[in-house]
Amino acid sequence: MTVIDPDTRAADWVADADAEAAEEAEEMPLSLRLSIADALTLGNATCGFMAVYFTTTGILIPHLTGSSETGMARNSAATAVILMLAAAIFDLFDGIVARKLRSSPMGAELDNLSDLISFGLAPAYFVLVYGMVADDAQQKVSAVAAIVVLLAVVLRLARFSCVTMKDGMFQGMPSPFGALTVVSIILLELPFIPTLLAIIGTAWLMVSRVEYPKPRGVLAAAMLSWIVGAMAMLAAWAFDAPGGQILLQTGCALQVVMGAVIPLFATARRVNTFRGNRRESREARAAQLP
Repeated sequence: MTVIDPDTRAADWVADADAEAAEEAEEMPLSLRLSIADALTLGNATCGFMAVYFTTTGILIPHLTGSSETGMARNSAATAVILMLAAAIFDLFDGIVARKLRSSPMGAELDNLSDLISFGLAPAYFVLVYGMVADDAQQKVSAVAAIVVLLAVVLRLARFSCVTMKDGMFQGMPSPFGALTVVSIILLELPFIPTLLAIIGTAWLMVSRVEYPKPRGVLAAAMLSWIVGAMAMLAAWAFDAPGGQILLQTGCALQVVMGAVIPLFATARRVNTFRGNRRESREARAAQLP
């Protein structure tokens, strides 16, 4: 009678399982294999969803149930915005990792879908809730503003997939920058009408043809430093640290100012380029004259 060693049989089972797993991996379409960059992109989507969650559970529900005073709950508002900032960090690094390593064939689609959640749905929902809890806000008008923000991001992302821009430039305000500008406008606690106009202006910039530089190299490091600093200011405000309110107001004001100033620099650069081209054309024509 033949005796089979149990250890040998177990080893054979493990070997067979490994072989089957390898065959399945080889047969798996490339479009279904996630890369490290894709994992960072999914982290972006997760942060956006959690921002909506904290906006709902910490701000909207207490307001509707009357379990807290009217107004935006400080800790939940700070947490929601910090999560949007974290989504921006994931969005920054997934592009860097994709260029250094690789991205799956569905990486671009994942990036657009994640950006739609974190920088479209989350800030638009933040605007909507602001219109429901702020003392001087009008709910229906705020709902329209939220829809404008959401559609601006949808159009901006769709155009990004279809239009080829010159290297190193975006057409229109990038959606992460636009989302952070929108929530900064709300956190400034300005009167309703100026807040509404500033939000709509930001949405217009996202679908405009104004060129914005892509965050690469030194600019990427500066953007990362700004995001980390903004997180620190939000944390100080949430925990009612000395000077936290002033820090938050200063940070939000700087974000809004940058959103307004960058298009002015881009327009001035385009005008200077146009004038330079015209000057060169006139000089070339003058040189050709006898």
